[in-house]
Amino acid sequence: MSATKRLFTIGIDFGTQSGRAVLVDIHNGCEEAVHVTPYRHGVIDEVLPGSGVKLKPDWALQHPQDYLEVLRTSVPAVIAASGIEASQVIGIGIDFTACTMLPVDAGFEPLCLKDAWKERPHAWLKLWKHHAAQGEATAINELAAELGEGWLQRYGGKLSSEWMLAKSLQILKEDPEVYAEADLFVEAADWVVAQLTGELKRNSCTAGYKSNWHKSEGYPSSEFLGQLHPGLADLYETKLRGDVYPLGSKAGSLQPEMAAQMNLPPGIAVAVGNIDAHAAVPAVGVVTPGKMVMVMGTSTCHMLLAEEERLVEGICGVVEDGIIPGLFGYEAGQSAVGDIFAWFVEENVPAYVQAEAQEQGLSVHEWLEVKAAQQQPGDHGLLALDWHNGNRSTLMDANLTGMMLGMTLSTKPEDMYRALLEATAFGTRTIVEAFRKGGLDVSELYACGGLPQRNKLLMQIYADVNNMEIMLSDTDLTPAIGAAMFAAVVAGPGAGGYATLAEAATHMARVKEETVKPIPAHVEVYDQLYAEYKRLHDLFGKDAGSAMKRVRELRRV
Repeated sequence: MSATKRLFTIGIDFGTQSGRAVLVDIHNGCEEAVHVTPYRHGVIDEVLPGSGVKLKPDWALQHPQDYLEVLRTSVPAVIAASGIEASQVIGIGIDFTACTMLPVDAGFEPLCLKDAWKERPHAWLKLWKHHAAQGEATAINELAAELGEGWLQRYGGKLSSEWMLAKSLQILKEDPEVYAEADLFVEAADWVVAQLTGELKRNSCTAGYKSNWHKSEGYPSSEFLGQLHPGLADLYETKLRGDVYPLGSKAGSLQPEMAAQMNLPPGIAVAVGNIDAHAAVPAVGVVTPGKMVMVMGTSTCHMLLAEEERLVEGICGVVEDGIIPGLFGYEAGQSAVGDIFAWFVEENVPAYVQAEAQEQGLSVHEWLEVKAAQQQPGDHGLLALDWHNGNRSTLMDANLTGMMLGMTLSTKPEDMYRALLEATAFGTRTIVEAFRKGGLDVSELYACGGLPQRNKLLMQIYADVNNMEIMLSDTDLTPAIGAAMFAAVVAGPGAGGYATLAEAATHMARVKEETVKPIPAHVEVYDQLYAEYKRLHDLFGKDAGSAMKRVRELRRV
């Protein structure tokens, strides 16, 4: 590596509401410049852009042009802001929410951009949080269980409505013309990489966790798919065809046309795509088993490495080489965490709270945190379930909803806010205990993402509820740093990068010296509250005919 010339890679993080480019110094992992581009169309969940076509409940779409705008806007912006020469950039890596999938034609053009299809909802890009395929997910799970399909157990015994198979089946059942017109269904991560390189290369992370691909066994059989729906039998040979490339592979080189739009030199290395949470793991230096990484934002993903493949209740998946080459990567998660806190602040806070927060120069979130931090565990007398966007792990059910027990006429907003913080911590403990019950070691907790940087009370509650010390990322841009690390690897030593991900992590991973330690007195109270949480969890989460589900069904009727 050059001792005189600073070298950089660019990690591009495509989130739920925006995309950001981060210019990273590969010698120390520090951000030289960051630029965020909000998605012009945001999350499309009511009406299709440019038409009066209304969407049904639980739909969540996006506009693929918003992703290209991130490339054309944020990448040139970080180069300009840093003042470096573009020639100092040796590689690009991206991470993405998943499963975020879109139907494309043979030239990789999204069907939703064509006049003939733009008013057909199923021609659009389905965001990860599109939950309208729960019926299809249920049908998949029931048939797979009935037939004893072994692959189902790698996903905790249930596939999510968020994943590729359920979304593909929904398209086939509800708009077979769109299904027939699509040449391919592709993950948005792979689609963006194809825009950069001119080649479609499916990455092992999204293929494994979201499309049920297995390194040794491939995909579920056409016989199973055919029993699910006759038109689905050749899904993997047609709509999802294409080789799968392991993480850390070079997808190709930046093509001249895109290089010009991004103000970068053509020919630099581009890594295959990655899932945002998975990219964050090496960015906090976790490259060995037993260390759980919580990637906390609008939702939370829980990532764990192990040397063996085990069957764990309610996990989102276990994939060999799915996070770090040479190890099995496990994923679990909560469908809503930051989204729950944002919902509470936006929809439930009285005017006096907003006024007091403004007078004190605080955001409403900050005001609630200060007030809630003055309480001791158990003071507010509330207990909540964190299922406002369904449950991803361990119940895998998008039809579950949030709940709060114990409210009285004296309940205050800060009480409810703290109860919601605690509920998400209880949800994480449920996941940790499932891993341990499955025979996997969870000896350390790491937290990264925006929430750990902004909410100290939240992290203390997580440490207390789980009775574990928590290590904190030194940046809230962890997934982008991870993507930049993979970029340094695919660039390789010849360009000044690294030979392995472990080597890149040695130089680029960043964790704070301070940690969050559990408070013994709090642990004792939270153990008792967690026992009651688990009772509610099992009562409502495992009863197919519960009042919770019946009320939701009536809403749909």
